[in-house]
Amino acid sequence: MKLNELLKYNNIYIQCHDNPDADALASAYGLYQYLKSNNINCYIVYGGRNQITKPNLKLMIDALHIPVNYLPEKADKFDGLLLTVDCQYGQGNVTPLSAEQVACIDHHQPYTSIPMQEIRPYLGSCSTLIWKMLLDEGYDVNSDKYLSTALYYGLMTDTSNFVESLHPLDRDMQDGIIYDKNLITRFVNSNISIKELEIAGIALIRHIYNDDHRFAVVHSETCDPNILGLISDLVVQVDKIDTCVVYNNAEGGFKLSVRSCIKEVKANELVEYLTEQIGSGGGHTDKAGGFIFENMYESLYPTINTETYFGLRMTKYFDETKIIYASDYNIDTGSMAKYKKSNNVLGCFIPDEYYPLGTKLTIRTMDNDIQLTVDGKNCVITDSDGNVELVSKAEYSAKYKLSADSYECPAKYMPSLKSSKDNPGLQFEQCLTACVPNEENVYLVKELDKDVKLFYLNNEDSYVLGKKGDYIACNESDTKDVFIVRRANFTKEYVAL
Repeated sequence: MKLNELLKYNNIYIQCHDNPDADALASAYGLYQYLKSNNINCYIVYGGRNQITKPNLKLMIDALHIPVNYLPEKADKFDGLLLTVDCQYGQGNVTPLSAEQVACIDHHQPYTSIPMQEIRPYLGSCSTLIWKMLLDEGYDVNSDKYLSTALYYGLMTDTSNFVESLHPLDRDMQDGIIYDKNLITRFVNSNISIKELEIAGIALIRHIYNDDHRFAVVHSETCDPNILGLISDLVVQVDKIDTCVVYNNAEGGFKLSVRSCIKEVKANELVEYLTEQIGSGGGHTDKAGGFIFENMYESLYPTINTETYFGLRMTKYFDETKIIYASDYNIDTGSMAKYKKSNNVLGCFIPDEYYPLGTKLTIRTMDNDIQLTVDGKNCVITDSDGNVELVSKAEYSAKYKLSADSYECPAKYMPSLKSSKDNPGLQFEQCLTACVPNEENVYLVKELDKDVKLFYLNNEDSYVLGKKGDYIACNESDTKDVFIVRRANFTKEYVAL
């Protein structure tokens, strides 16, 4: 659905869920400003038992002049289009209203199917979706400081201060939007009520601690996602706690906040493990968040309460994962088979051919942002899925060679470049030359029988996770050059000798 499809309606009622948060308010406000700019009569409404009382939301509404209206009772049938935002028509947290036609813009899992809808559950906030839809219409969000500030705050709060910015579009919006920093500071400093302070205190007292693996599990009362983040930030500062998961009951399931302060545990991978088959999660290596769907949880774990689940799952995570440092690892080559790399065409980007030495670069991929400084020593290799690998020029020369083929990356999200020095118009795909693996190299490979965290020889600050069924490999001429190959890519990238 495109926003311009809404312009055929004379009256549009933009409905938030019954407990509007900053993301819902910001998303509704973005739609309101777009429709008003096109001379459409529109109104922002919400229902439910209670009006907005949180101090940061009341301040947001007043400071940004968001014209939101509370409907204390079920209204008569609306004359026009009812457009639900950050929620879906028919859900339990949305007051049922009657209208000639219904549409939906949301970033949660699909609940209903209606002809007019735009639902992108992979985004961290509905504000991101509204921002992208406005950009697609040529609407200059940054020309309206109130709107840009609202959308920024919506993303910030719904991703726990950007910890759970799951998709590159979330990060693109965070980087590209111009907002009022003073107002954001005021909103942040009005965020916690006395009741929420009490919730945090009670949750901390009732924590569960595992001494063997130095983790904590904390079950909190229902509260704003930011409060979960506040609690988990405090917990992980305890000297005997390396990782923690803080969670509470939310609409339709459980909201999670995960923290790690050690390099052997990435918070984003831990939350994916905790939500496997029952939800979703993501974030950064030290801070992450996720959601578990209640119906999925009850289907797989009908007899286990949540505190027991998290305790058992966390213990299993540590017990069933092997940590390997390539620098002191002697791999058993006797059980490994010989392979060579297939002749797949890859993309190569040499940063110092495009940027001055010392330039700080960010390569944005589907999974994360990769930081590097242009030093004349590194190359960047990318495959057809948009995966990016940093290698030294010496390693590149040993493992790859230039190809006469042209290179086009068909990835769903093409990695992008951001630099500390202005270089407008420089796109990642414009910097790529084609290369192919060196056929002379022979690799020893075997399948993993358990999860492995491998710290590569040239990077002991961050591991690569290999899951059971993936492969561990090394160069036959240098068995310390150990690396992980994903199962999904193995048959495409390797040929048996």
